[in-house]
Amino acid sequence: MPAHAAEPVAEERLANPLTAPVEGLDEALAAVEAFDRVLVTGLLRPPPARVADLAEFARAVAGSPLAGRTAEAVEKAAAGAAGEDHLVALAAARTALLGAAHSALTARADESTGRTRGTATAAAPEQREAVNLLLAARSWLADLARTGWRGIDHELVGSAAQIVSAMLPDPALRRLATLLDGFAAELAASCPGAGQDRVPARRWGDLWARALLLTRPGAAVSSPTVLVTGRLLPLGVDLHEHATAAQAQVHAVFEPADGGAPRLVRASVSVPKPDTVVAAGVWQLLRPHLALLTALGEGRSMHLTDMPLTEEGDLIWDQERARAGEPADAFATARVALPTATASPTAPLDRHPARLAEPVFLEGYAARQDGDSPLTFDFPGHSLAVDTDRVPAAGPLTPEAVAASGACIGLLRWDDGAFHVQPLAVETTVRKKAVVLQAGAWAGGTTDKTGARAEKTATDAVTVLRERAGRLLRT
Repeated sequence: MPAHAAEPVAEERLANPLTAPVEGLDEALAAVEAFDRVLVTGLLRPPPARVADLAEFARAVAGSPLAGRTAEAVEKAAAGAAGEDHLVALAAARTALLGAAHSALTARADESTGRTRGTATAAAPEQREAVNLLLAARSWLADLARTGWRGIDHELVGSAAQIVSAMLPDPALRRLATLLDGFAAELAASCPGAGQDRVPARRWGDLWARALLLTRPGAAVSSPTVLVTGRLLPLGVDLHEHATAAQAQVHAVFEPADGGAPRLVRASVSVPKPDTVVAAGVWQLLRPHLALLTALGEGRSMHLTDMPLTEEGDLIWDQERARAGEPADAFATARVALPTATASPTAPLDRHPARLAEPVFLEGYAARQDGDSPLTFDFPGHSLAVDTDRVPAAGPLTPEAVAASGACIGLLRWDDGAFHVQPLAVETTVRKKAVVLQAGAWAGGTTDKTGARAEKTATDAVTVLRERAGRLLRT
């Protein structure tokens, strides 16, 4: 991304990679969509149109190492005779196509920013896995594929509950158990499948394929970690809020104390929440578990000592290994440290276009919005769409502030066939005064009237719920 408006070379470098077509991308995604149409109707007795979709899917991986097994699996599936191993092969081929799409898009993002990226190493599988539970989960997922999303009912979906309950106590299976639990809950909310007006085929296909691959012994691997010491410079926070859960993911630049190359890292925290806690109120649920949120809200760096860091760039946060540092301006970090930071590789099973979220710095643009069309940042010779729908209500950053901004820290994402940017912070003018507005500005607490009111409402709601829970436990 262009670091300064006076650098036309950087701006020109941005234009081509993000706007030029990616060879083979449309074909790969079309093949995935074809397979997802098959999952909608089911594999028990696929009609001729779905058999044609299976053939298209097989052709998409014909030149890959998966070609032979995929062709065999497609042949069996077309005849309504696919076994569990055949379904695993189909899930692997689907995942490989989306992984290839992710890799191509990531390469384009790296080309546009001039960023270098580390390489992944093979990770060791978990030591202990209950094979019988993996087989039970695979059997349930196979039944889903044979039935199809239009054929699901409460009996079929509910049969996952016993499997999930048996898996949850085992740490080695908890990742798969959590995925199955959430997947089954989504399916249950849509039962019976025959009555659905619209099927989220891509999402359910993603969840189905990922879960099926995780039933393979050795598929659940722990990312290699190292202990790092140095300075952490926050860039911004990506907040995800749902009715019963919230997650904050802080993107930052880590500068090793030994003088090594800076690298892009993330630190995340997830918590359950009552559905009555919304907007700025979620920060008080997240804040106690991640001191980095307070540092971000206060505009400070953090000093880390022997903090575990995965190969994919995720900090395994330990409050005892971090302490608040000196003031650190996010835009100074974006201008000086971000351009030299190395990005981390993505784990094989995590490669998916929706996963792309690359921190970038933009300036020298003109914001434009025509009628009801999305906001766009116009650069000389090209434009970049802005996803203001992702701006959370839990901070002072607003779509209007983004539209009036002159510089932006954001996440470069890809969706609906194009790259776009999700704003995390902007430099703008309010009442003729230059200000910085961060999506996470209230993460460490706020005196802002709106934010303080939301925090008080959340405090009252949590207090009431705790009192009710206490009374239940005493009865």
